[in-house]
Amino acid sequence: MAYAVISDVHSNLHALESVLKDIGDRGIDEVYFVGDAVGYGPLPDRCLDLLRDNCTVLIAGNHDWAVLGFTSIEYFNENAVAAVNYTKEVMSDEHLEFLESFKLVKSCVERDAFFVHATPLNPENWDYLFSLKDAAVNFEVFRQKICFIGHSHTPVIIEQKSSGEMLIHKNAAEINPGSRYMVNDGSVGQPRDGDPRASYCVMNSHKIEIVRVGYEVRKTQKEMEVVGLPSRLIERLSYGY
Repeated sequence: MAYAVISDVHSNLHALESVLKDIGDRGIDEVYFVGDAVGYGPLPDRCLDLLRDNCTVLIAGNHDWAVLGFTSIEYFNENAVAAVNYTKEVMSDEHLEFLESFKLVKSCVERDAFFVHATPLNPENWDYLFSLKDAAVNFEVFRQKICFIGHSHTPVIIEQKSSGEMLIHKNAAEINPGSRYMVNDGSVGQPRDGDPRASYCVMNSHKIEIVRVGYEVRKTQKEMEVVGLPSRLIERLSYGY
């Protein structure tokens, strides 16, 4: 049975709605979320409502923890800090409490999968996984067949063969019996790979696929303008960077 993995919604309601509709149209009813529900976008509470109603697993990201005060924002740029402060102001106590319930990591036996926002190694450090060298270190940390991550907003599938050789797949990969995988599903709410469409992952018994879904970008941008979020965060949605 297929399932979907999503991440980095960043309070972008219209992107999330479009992704969830696409998932439903595919007949998929099991969705795993790997972090950053809030930050950057205008509608955190409404996004959290949808995540609560649709996701089997809910993982915390660095922006989620920043809003909760669990992690420092010293390394955040000024636009990200502004978004964190905005999010703190507009979120209800109920939704803050719900966000606090998100796990840092989660293992799923039936899926033979491990879920984390940043990296399996020291997940609370919010490190980025950008290279095959980074991947090799992190493959040693989990024992499951596959690990799903977010954080960089850039989709990629990394395959480690039984020989130790690693391959990079951009859009899809066949599941090989002797291989293990690390998958970044990209970002629902703020893609950064030059494609402004929302990104997520579909997984079944034989294939991993990165899926892109268009949404009403301008609608989100107008909502961001109304609440006074930084222009840099608004403009980048048009270009996917």
